[in-house]
Amino acid sequence: MHEPTALLAQIAAQVRPLLTHGDLPQYIPRLAQVKKAQFGMALATLDGREAVAGDADVPFSIQSISKLFALMLALERAGDTLWRRVGKEPSGMAFNELVQVDQERGATRNPFINAGALVVTDVLCSHFAQPELALLQALRSHSSDEAVDIDQAVFRSERDSCHRNAAIAHLLKSYERIDNDVEVVLDTYCRQCALTMSCRQIARNALALAASGDAVAEQGGRGLSAAQRQTVNALMLTCGTYNAAGDFAARIGLPLKSGVGGGIVAVMPGVGALCAWSPGLDAAGNSVAAGRAIELFAQQMGLSVLGSSKQHLT
Repeated sequence: MHEPTALLAQIAAQVRPLLTHGDLPQYIPRLAQVKKAQFGMALATLDGREAVAGDADVPFSIQSISKLFALMLALERAGDTLWRRVGKEPSGMAFNELVQVDQERGATRNPFINAGALVVTDVLCSHFAQPELALLQALRSHSSDEAVDIDQAVFRSERDSCHRNAAIAHLLKSYERIDNDVEVVLDTYCRQCALTMSCRQIARNALALAASGDAVAEQGGRGLSAAQRQTVNALMLTCGTYNAAGDFAARIGLPLKSGVGGGIVAVMPGVGALCAWSPGLDAAGNSVAAGRAIELFAQQMGLSVLGSSKQHLT
């Protein structure tokens, strides 16, 4: 039996030596200036409890975690027709790879590589007049916090240096995989990557994915069905942490989505959602300290979708 606040504090102390480890993403100039020695962790449970440790309420650039929330919103609006345009398989290549997109004539392996995320963004652009504001408002609503925002400096830094994403988007357009204007899709995509949220806000927004049973989990307008939650969680497990997904699945066994801003969010089906953040990244682009923190939490709680026994939070 574990009291969650005490457990998170214990984990924060254990990972403190890792806060100077890893590197900052140099290809996004604004993120290369972030103070590395920061750590936050937040837990939100289905029974309405929350626990936090460290810098859990410090906003940071969520980057690719936004792909998860964009996917959830696109599923709400487009339903399962989305999967006609985006695959469900690991790519086995870098998240910003162009060669695979060209070889497969614009097919996108999954929604968490950049090509797939751009197609998801295109879907949002077709359903909303201002898609980045629709996503922003959904995130504010489900975190019960109007402080969720878009960092305009990060947006400009990304938009000015997104040459590879522009190449991917134009390649997708050439294969008629993108319906809207490429510049509009790129603007929207860079703005959603520039969203700033705290660990607490992210955990609250991922909580819908932990809902169990057949009931619809309300995550905006029409919510996500049990089958849709299962699909999203499966994609997080197999594709959510760049090319380290297999390692994370073996070590932790939970659906995860990471971003190069240093955040990692974990879904614990039937229990809740957990987000950890620390800016220093490993070679695969995942936070060193945040990944270890989630691993320690899963070990302490015996939480794994791969079959370990569950303990309960007191």
